[in-house]
Amino acid sequence: MERHPLNLTVNGKPYAVETEFRKTLADTLREDCGLTGTHVGCEHGVCGACTVVVEGKAVRSCLMFAHQAEGMEIETVESLEKEGELHVLQEAFAEHHALQCGFCTPGFLMLVKGAVERGEELSDAELRHLLSSNLCRCTGYQNIIRAVRAAIDTFKEKASAVPEAAR
Repeated sequence: MERHPLNLTVNGKPYAVETEFRKTLADTLREDCGLTGTHVGCEHGVCGACTVVVEGKAVRSCLMFAHQAEGMEIETVESLEKEGELHVLQEAFAEHHALQCGFCTPGFLMLVKGAVERGEELSDAELRHLLSSNLCRCTGYQNIIRAVRAAIDTFKEKASAVPEAAR
């Protein structure tokens, strides 16, 4: 297959790769950018394991061609940890036992990242609806719900501790 140049910005870092037009964003992130935190499960957009954030929105990277993402800001699960410090979501998932095998975890983290960082007040029904788009075969979701709630609370606490002039 013919390969074409592609420039991506992933987690704030530029990547210049050569890939086929038919290659998915998920495969490009894993194979060409070396970012293997994005998992590929069903390859049909059903399971959510491949969820990344593109231009601020959660996207199934197995359903998007890499070339469609050119010029856009892409965030993967690798973006959550900063200078060795875990994101509040990662801490909450560990603390509330919201993962077992961990295969689906990157997709869940990226799915709810925006809601957590915006400090959204989600009802139980809204949170369950949001989480229902991703599949987990191990946890039964209750601990994932607890973790997301805890992460939202922690993020709001940390944000309110920062003086308004510094925000």
